[in-house]
Amino acid sequence: MRKIDIFDTTLRDGEQTAGVNLNAHEKLEIARQLERLGVDVIEAGFPAASPGDLAAVKQIAEEIKNSTVTGLARSTQKDIDAAWEALKDSAEPRLHVFLATSPIHMTYKLKKTPDEVIETAVQSVKYAKQKFPVVQWSAEDACRSDLPFLAKIIEQVIEAGASIINLPDTVGYRSPAEYGQLFQYVREHVPNIHRAKLSAHCHDDLGMAVANSMAAIENGADQIECAINGLGERAGNASLEEIGVALAIRSSFYQAESRLELKEISRTSSLVSRLTGISVPPNKAVVGKNAFAHESGIHQDGVLKEKSTYEIITPELVGVSSNSLVLGKHSGRHAFRSHIQKLGFEPGEEQLNILFKEFKDLADRKKELTEEDIFALLLEHKIQPPVPMYQLGDLQVNYGTNNIPTATITLKAPDGTEIQEAGTGSGSVEAIYNTLDKMLPLPVHLKDYRIQSVGSGRDALAQVYVLLEYEDQEINGSGTAQDVLQASAKAYVHALNKTIMNVQKDELVNVSL
Repeated sequence: MRKIDIFDTTLRDGEQTAGVNLNAHEKLEIARQLERLGVDVIEAGFPAASPGDLAAVKQIAEEIKNSTVTGLARSTQKDIDAAWEALKDSAEPRLHVFLATSPIHMTYKLKKTPDEVIETAVQSVKYAKQKFPVVQWSAEDACRSDLPFLAKIIEQVIEAGASIINLPDTVGYRSPAEYGQLFQYVREHVPNIHRAKLSAHCHDDLGMAVANSMAAIENGADQIECAINGLGERAGNASLEEIGVALAIRSSFYQAESRLELKEISRTSSLVSRLTGISVPPNKAVVGKNAFAHESGIHQDGVLKEKSTYEIITPELVGVSSNSLVLGKHSGRHAFRSHIQKLGFEPGEEQLNILFKEFKDLADRKKELTEEDIFALLLEHKIQPPVPMYQLGDLQVNYGTNNIPTATITLKAPDGTEIQEAGTGSGSVEAIYNTLDKMLPLPVHLKDYRIQSVGSGRDALAQVYVLLEYEDQEINGSGTAQDVLQASAKAYVHALNKTIMNVQKDELVNVSL
């Protein structure tokens, strides 16, 4: 059975999703989880885009050992050099270099003739090959390219040293049959194609990214590029979780398999959703909360008699846990440590003490603690910045139907001092945010506010997402607490801390330049 490599681009193409802004700390947490998931290749970013992106890719490349780490580069020496600086210390330095090949891109974007495009592609691959043992070359907008020209340029970049050829459906234009035919054409018309592995990268503009990716597998692709929860530019990329499960459930049809640890899918989806602030739709295949729900009486009756009547995927396959009690207020420190280690969290003694205390406090207030609650508690710590920033202290909100909502907040500043302020608003959340605006140094604009529950019941945890805008830059933040107002304040402080970190990083870069 053929082995299909899973190339995850959540940290590169996925981060290009509107409203998503991940810092280096958050990127590293996602990369660690992708490694646990069993992803073959992690595209960690675009090193030439900014010093911050280069540093983040470098940190991931140095830490991740069981997945290959790669970075994107345009066909310029500057980009390739930046990628080498970021990736040279990885277990297997790999470059992903691209150049557009469609007439519309060559004419209007590149302003190059076809011969000039071939020359640029060949020279960039040759230069990259001097540094990188593995070079992947992508024909941007391959699906709208002239096929004889596409075959010609692919042949020449393979001769120059490319060992992986990616044929992206950059604008989500092709149907599955057409996309499969593209792979057939390349296999039949590129004489040296046997020296390279074919890869597919599909966008979801017409809702066919996963179907196109599976068609590519049927027609010889050995690598699929995708993203967790289908994140990415515009309508997003092919969903990794859907492709991974499709290969597992229909392996006899595709005669192919991946090395993904499918039980890590639900946890990975939750982590990415929390850190990006992009909620998973309830009806999303594989990871939506309704993916294993049965409302129809006929369906319920069938599932009770035999699950396979209406379930082709079991919740356990992708790591979806039941709402049964996993830990309680009588659980000891050893049981708590053992459980969070199963969730992929390895805290030091000091951090374990803090987490165990918070767990005990939550267990006293909440009747039942599910795996969702424990994971939310861990994520609350994982998203905290690695350097001292503002921390939410006391929060008091006065509200009455005939009174003006008033918030009084205490913040702990990075230098250890405490700041206290009060403010009002037309509602409790606005009062909190108006107060925080007075306490923190940056003028931000709230663009989006969303709330959802973790689990169910009256005592469920609240999870709040905010999207702030500062000088045309959008920064997301999240917070979790049993109280909605506390979760709202945490989310706002989290986003403000990320904004401040970005500003400080930019100032350091400007000084160094």
